[in-house]
Amino acid sequence: MGHIRLIILLLFLFLPTCFSFSFQTPPSDGFSNQSSSLRQQILELANSPSTVKWMKSVRREIHEYPELAYEEFRTSAIIRRELDQLGVAYKWPVAGTGLVAKIGSGSPPFVALRADMDALPIQELVDWDHKSKVDGKMHACAHDAHVTMLLGAAKILKEMQDMLQTTVVLIFQPAEERGTGAKDMIQEQVLEDVGAILGLHLVSEYPTGVVASRPGEFLAGCGSFTAKINGKGGLAGVPQRCFDPVLAASTSVISLQNIVSREADPLDSQVLSVAMINAGSAHDIIPDSVTFGGTYRAFSKKSFYALRKRIEEVIKGQAEVHRCYAEVEFFGNEHPTIPPTTNDARIYQLARQVSSKIVGEENIELAPLFTGSEDFAFYLEKVPGSFLLVGTRNEKSGSMYRAHSPYFFVDEDVLSTGAAIHAAFALSYYSYSSNSYFL
Repeated sequence: MGHIRLIILLLFLFLPTCFSFSFQTPPSDGFSNQSSSLRQQILELANSPSTVKWMKSVRREIHEYPELAYEEFRTSAIIRRELDQLGVAYKWPVAGTGLVAKIGSGSPPFVALRADMDALPIQELVDWDHKSKVDGKMHACAHDAHVTMLLGAAKILKEMQDMLQTTVVLIFQPAEERGTGAKDMIQEQVLEDVGAILGLHLVSEYPTGVVASRPGEFLAGCGSFTAKINGKGGLAGVPQRCFDPVLAASTSVISLQNIVSREADPLDSQVLSVAMINAGSAHDIIPDSVTFGGTYRAFSKKSFYALRKRIEEVIKGQAEVHRCYAEVEFFGNEHPTIPPTTNDARIYQLARQVSSKIVGEENIELAPLFTGSEDFAFYLEKVPGSFLLVGTRNEKSGSMYRAHSPYFFVDEDVLSTGAAIHAAFALSYYSYSSNSYFL
């Protein structure tokens, strides 16, 4: 019976829309009628009043008690509590506060779904009944909703487990905002045997229910650097006795801007910004050293790493010209290097097709390139996958401010949409892995 239901799902999801199918209305239990649409089952489960009420409750509980990177102990406990109630097995702890759950056959193929858990050090200014109860901390990037949508997918997949011919790996990841959580999860072998991975992120750039992504390069790689130029300080009135690090730093900053404006292909978008300079503290004393730093971003891995190389060359070269020497650091704990987020073309197409059956083709958009970064990119370096943006803009509900704003607010109508997309992708992956449908 599971095979028959899977065939029906594949017909519904992947045959052209010019074909029509007639399905009987499912009975009250939602599952026993063999001829009912599996797509309809997914949507009915995701949008059932009890599921919607449950997801809102879970999301609000997480929102009230936000936790920063690697501090997500209460959040992790909530996830474990809900998985226990669903009867879903999991491994904990992973990477400190993360956990990994599995649903399905227990055998290949394996497909992963990921949600991030951590909050931000922001004071919430939204006045509502479930406002953050922790001063200076807020879920201002929708990670509370991401966790909730993945739990919703777990509920759907558990209900439809007899139709799964895959093993679905649910990754609840800490520390996305720090940029290190994904790497830590990978080091603990969460991608072992995984053939594909899907990630979702809610954004206010699109109306609620709109899904946007693109194949190939999508989000920029992001790195930071700190440079220290060491010279020889002394009285500013006798500069000939000094090796002026301020002058060396000044020319370095100007020269760095020439990398993008004069060395990079204008069609290959790159960003290099110096945002911090610290030098001396007196008007008439040339300091012994100057420290400055900034960020760099690019969409292709080749350009990203070439940009990093040139940053070091330019700074050290300018320091030498001015009889100083420079130290350049790229790997800081607070600002780790994150590679570009590059979607696999075939997995993107699968995710796009699945999403269109959940939200409708009219709600699918080709996203532009974004200079924002995501540590989901580390997963994509290991296995094929796709990262989707799901809209949550709804002026009536107050969901119109961008992530990392103290006024950021999520239109909770999107929770069922995200849960359904996750579940549909997992249910559809078997056909992709077995090459039984045409992309």
